Amino acid sequence: MEERAGVLDDLAELEVFRTLLEPTGIKGIVVDCPDCDEEHHVDWALMQANLRQLLEEGQTGRHEPPFDPDPDDYVSWDYASGYADGIAAVAEREEPGGEGRGGRHARED
Repeated sequence: MEERAGVLDDLAELEVFRTLLEPTGIKGIVVDCPDCDEEHHVDWALMQANLRQLLEEGQTGRHEPPFDPDPDDYVSWDYASGYADGIAAVAEREEPGGEGRGGRHARED
């Protein structure tokens, strides 16, 4: 049950990341694959599909990575989280009476 909650949190965070980063040209997330020791560049829609499949089936299937992706078009989960935290911090400072409450998207791994 706790794992399911974590995946739901990841889905919600992914949507925030996509909303903030896609307009800047970022196409998705880069993931270190423990099976092949390579980075996989996963676009937003595929990452969302993988997380939904994990929720429904308890595992994700293998998916073909994009052909010849430009690594500059993808960011790590930690980068996306930090970016979202930065945007949230700026928004809080700009709100009347805004107090710095720390990052809302920081992962507690």
